[in-house]
Amino acid sequence: MPFFSPSQPTAPPPVPSTLQSPTVPISRNDAERAGRLVDSIRSRFAQTLVGQTNLRESLITTLVAGGHILIESVPGLAKTTAAQTLATSVSGSFKRVQCTPDLMPSDLVGTQVFDFSTQRFTTQIGPIHANFVLLDEINRANAKTQSAMLEAMAEGATTIGGQRIELPKPFMVIATQNPIEEEGTFNLPEAQMDRFMMKAIMTYPSADEEQRMLGLLINRGSDAIDPTKLPRDVISIQDVDWLRETARRVHVSDAIMQYAVALSETSRGGGPKPIQGLSSLVRLGASPRASIALVRIAQASALMAGRDYVIPEDVRGFAHEVFRHRILLTFEALADGVTSDQIVDQIVQVVPVP
Repeated sequence: MPFFSPSQPTAPPPVPSTLQSPTVPISRNDAERAGRLVDSIRSRFAQTLVGQTNLRESLITTLVAGGHILIESVPGLAKTTAAQTLATSVSGSFKRVQCTPDLMPSDLVGTQVFDFSTQRFTTQIGPIHANFVLLDEINRANAKTQSAMLEAMAEGATTIGGQRIELPKPFMVIATQNPIEEEGTFNLPEAQMDRFMMKAIMTYPSADEEQRMLGLLINRGSDAIDPTKLPRDVISIQDVDWLRETARRVHVSDAIMQYAVALSETSRGGGPKPIQGLSSLVRLGASPRASIALVRIAQASALMAGRDYVIPEDVRGFAHEVFRHRILLTFEALADGVTSDQIVDQIVQVVPVP
């Protein structure tokens, strides 16, 4: 009978270290380069858009932070013009999709077409495969198409005929929606709304801004933007990648991170100073993705301001844009005319600033 020696205990496999290499600090040259790139985009807006400073800064900050943005306003406030201006300020590919109720997922992501010459299926990619995608009136798309948009925004890839196709990088979705029309529209589900880093709301221009807008159109000789007639001093795709990578290196202190978490937690009924009666107004608060968005936006805002560290004003400055679409109100609050911006005002007011 063969003799079997008892098995010797083997050493456990080495556990990979969770310590990351220290972040390379941002130099003065990095801050100056970032300022030049952002100023180049701002100068582009000055040639196509009058006023709407908040929207311009929201678009540029979202671009630097590496997220997606939803723009909401009544018709005629240049939502599409603002989106086209941002997209044409970068030398990447740009596609526009006019959403309609009969828009199918294959119209957006692409489909497989049978080629009789080769007797094989060939993949034809859709307009979502671009660096910048404008989804005009996104709430007119049906739920099935919106799910295809969600996959692209969340995964950075699409699936065509069982084949996963990566989207180009950088990839940014700029979506617009009209809040006043109800016929033929499909409200975005909570999961879809949460994928947008920001939600910007455009307001009517002042009388002086509207007059200057008319002067701009008369001098331009056309109501629509012709990108070929704009200056060619656009930034490159590599510049956008560099801006996003540099923004991630902006220092965020523990106190700032605690502040961002406290803002999100307060919207859920907790936080260091809970708001009394919030549960009767808010049925769903901001998710942890809101805290992530606050920090990423704050890093981008600090870089655009020429700083290598985040201050509380960077977080507070875009709190409404980050929270307004993530806070769902109760029916009682909606009946009383309460808005999510009013809830955000209370949250920003009660949470102690570090």
